[in-house]
Amino acid sequence: MFDKLSQIKKLKEMESALSKEEATIEKDGISVTVNGKMEVKKVKLNSEMPLDKQEETVKDCFNQAMRKIQIEAAQKLFQGQ
Repeated sequence: MFDKLSQIKKLKEMESALSKEEATIEKDGISVTVNGKMEVKKVKLNSEMPLDKQEETVKDCFNQAMRKIQIEAAQKLFQGQ
């Protein structure tokens, strides 16, 4: 039973540490910041860029930021074992 409680405590500590992690990707004056909870924290647009290009760039930045934060989370998970 205490082993399970210890595991739960470790998971909560890891979750807390991950929530503080952030990944920011910037491309062509557009940036997207995602935290370890996989929440978008900030989006900065480039008003000089055409709308369709902005949409594509935001999508690319978001996907890259999500991949980056997932890799960081996986590394922390395996380091904690």
